[in-house]
Amino acid sequence: MALPLASVQLYSLAKEFSADMSGSLDKLAAIGLRNVEAFDFVSRPAEIRAALDASGLVSPTGHAPLLSDELWTPDGAIPTPAPEVVFEAAATIGIKTVIDPFVAPERWLTEDGVADIAERLNRAADKAAEFGLAVGYHNHAQEFVADFDGQSAYARFIELTDDRVEIELDLFWALTGGQDVPALVKSLGSRLVAVHVKDGVVPTSNPWAPGAESFGSDTLDQRRAGTGDVPLAESLKASDEIRFAVIEYDKAPGDVFEDIGASYAFLRDGGFIA
Repeated sequence: MALPLASVQLYSLAKEFSADMSGSLDKLAAIGLRNVEAFDFVSRPAEIRAALDASGLVSPTGHAPLLSDELWTPDGAIPTPAPEVVFEAAATIGIKTVIDPFVAPERWLTEDGVADIAERLNRAADKAAEFGLAVGYHNHAQEFVADFDGQSAYARFIELTDDRVEIELDLFWALTGGQDVPALVKSLGSRLVAVHVKDGVVPTSNPWAPGAESFGSDTLDQRRAGTGDVPLAESLKASDEIRFAVIEYDKAPGDVFEDIGASYAFLRDGGFIA
């Protein structure tokens, strides 16, 4: 059974990374990490690549918007560049899979909306292939709100996207969406190439359901891996297709580097990573 490689989503340390890119990467390398997942990389690919090289790290996956005019984050929106610009930047950094991290909740509520998302991502896969890259999608919880004849919007999306479209499953947000997470991991088969290893107290209601109160990451009670509600061990054991176990905090509970180190130790000591 092949084990995934550990990685960390750089959004977890967005402030620290912006203030001291090289120092932040050196701290991640000292923890034992060899892979990271880039975020907001399109405007500074050469700088990021140089810092990665200096720290002995690589970024096989990266997050960038491919399906929206602007990318929502809990802390503000980021303008969306053209796909060609995204893929050129990704190739400079050495990213192999560009993953769209968020599509607005209202687009997941209708069958036409889901079909449009899938069609756009299939087209993005065509363009990415011209650069020698793949594309993927990372969920939150809005993908599990709508139901079409017993099939969730997320399941419909999986059905409509080409097999070459890779899937990164955020385990915390899938549980927030009411999913049996280990079963979902197993069902995705070889499409599932990465998971977000994220833990904490899951919100009592889906923050992206219609009528939900406005949501920000400051409302989350996220915790170190293995200390919250998410069945991380069972989920990681549910598939031998996962290539990357990506540590992420939307809101780190304490010092972000110590929190990342604790989640890395959970993965390492539990035998969940290579």
